[in-house]
Amino acid sequence: MKKIKTKHNWSAYLYILPLLILSFALVYYCIIDTVYVSFTNWDGMTDEFDFVGLQNYIKMFGDDVFWTAVINNLIFFVGTVFPQAFLGFLLAVILKRKLPGSNVFKAIYFMPIAMATSIITAIFRIIMDPTNGSLNQFFRAIHLDGLAMNWLGDPKIALFSVILVNVFQWMGFSMITYYAGLMALPDDVYEAAKIDGAGFWRTAISVTLPMVRGTTNVLIVLGIVGSLKTFDIVKLLTAGGPGRATTVMNTYLYEKAFNNFDAGGAASIGVAILIIAMIMSFLQVKFGKED
Repeated sequence: MKKIKTKHNWSAYLYILPLLILSFALVYYCIIDTVYVSFTNWDGMTDEFDFVGLQNYIKMFGDDVFWTAVINNLIFFVGTVFPQAFLGFLLAVILKRKLPGSNVFKAIYFMPIAMATSIITAIFRIIMDPTNGSLNQFFRAIHLDGLAMNWLGDPKIALFSVILVNVFQWMGFSMITYYAGLMALPDDVYEAAKIDGAGFWRTAISVTLPMVRGTTNVLIVLGIVGSLKTFDIVKLLTAGGPGRATTVMNTYLYEKAFNNFDAGGAASIGVAILIIAMIMSFLQVKFGKED
């Protein structure tokens, strides 16, 4: 049998070489350096540090605050990713029906994404103020005083209040992503469903949702990474409090590095976040992959 020779065009690699250099300098070098620091007792300020092996990881796994942060991260993930995906999908399906003013509603729902997190959190701190906040004033005005709460100061509901703000900010992203996927679907499928007598909910669940499964998988993977990167919205709303009610891994990492001057311990938390993100993303891609 005659061997087929393949010609490699090595010049093509020159086009991606700048990206590889930047990726290594700005991403992979930092990851490698963080892993190295996690095996030291560096305080983050001086040039003096000693190699301590797995001591930082042993302390981390024996730290109750770390496990509280892990649990809060898990609650935050479940409470944000799935509601955002559901609401985004529902809005996208409704807006695809070309209702009057649908373009205006798309802009309104998408607007929070274009706003800085600092602005969103400042607005909600005012809305959720226990004394003069408009949310509690509304409940009092309709004689539902029992629903007027200290939304950000009560340890029992503070994390769910943060989740609510996050869902408000990122729901529009899920909507736009689903909407783009819906626009690529063939109309004859919906016409067949209509002929078969399928209503709005039956069509959405049995026809539309399976056809945008790939979009759902992408949103879940992005949600996994996003929930593990959560920092600014928690820091600006509650600073991890009250107590440890809203402490997540990144806020605890920040506290370790800049309040306790324990850069080695903070680096070990960073490595744990990276490993968890990689494992969860891998599992989602593996089990959500279409044949």
